[in-house]
Amino acid sequence: MNEFLQLYKRLLSAQGQLNWWPATEPFEVAVGAILTQNTSWTGVEAAIANLKAADLMTPAKIADLPIEELARYIRPSGYFNIKAKRLKSLIKFIIGDLDGDVTNLANMPLHHGRKALLAVNGVGPETADSILLYCANLPIFVIDAYTRRLVGRLEIADPTLPYDELRILFESNLPYMPEIFNEFHAQIVIHCKNSCKKQPLCANCPILDMCAYGTRQGVKQ
Repeated sequence: MNEFLQLYKRLLSAQGQLNWWPATEPFEVAVGAILTQNTSWTGVEAAIANLKAADLMTPAKIADLPIEELARYIRPSGYFNIKAKRLKSLIKFIIGDLDGDVTNLANMPLHHGRKALLAVNGVGPETADSILLYCANLPIFVIDAYTRRLVGRLEIADPTLPYDELRILFESNLPYMPEIFNEFHAQIVIHCKNSCKKQPLCANCPILDMCAYGTRQGVKQ
């Protein structure tokens, strides 16, 4: 068993099935993928709650909303003026290219859908891949800061690799299945929030025996 698959199974055993992304439907996932850029999820939840409370959580309603008003609703997510523009651009793509339904990405070849998303203002690889995986259930692995932190500390990959090189490394070492990519990314996020923080809580780590960083620190469970 390779180190990536071993890591996945160990985290799954320790944390249980997570069935993640934290949203109620695909369009909310897409909105969250924009809003979570450079901010904590707490702020994203507050911004989404504002949109829901105003009954605005549809592509058509946000498209009709003046951008200044949209910015006020999503203010808790930070960088709200920039994110309002990015959200408007994504919704224009969803309405114009996907008939108003982000899940229609599943009807496109993966590389075509990814290329189209990356052409949307403010959508980078992590945001695009989050939408492809969590909205359209397409097999692409999401690389984020948590992923880089964890592989660097475990020393199973170079955390400074370009985004797509690290993504392909994960994909080539796992069963090529969206449900595995989905669950593994979720496992990494939750593990890094709970244990492998910027200042790690190594003594409570369920994978300490796999971790080169923890071994060098002489941490014992």
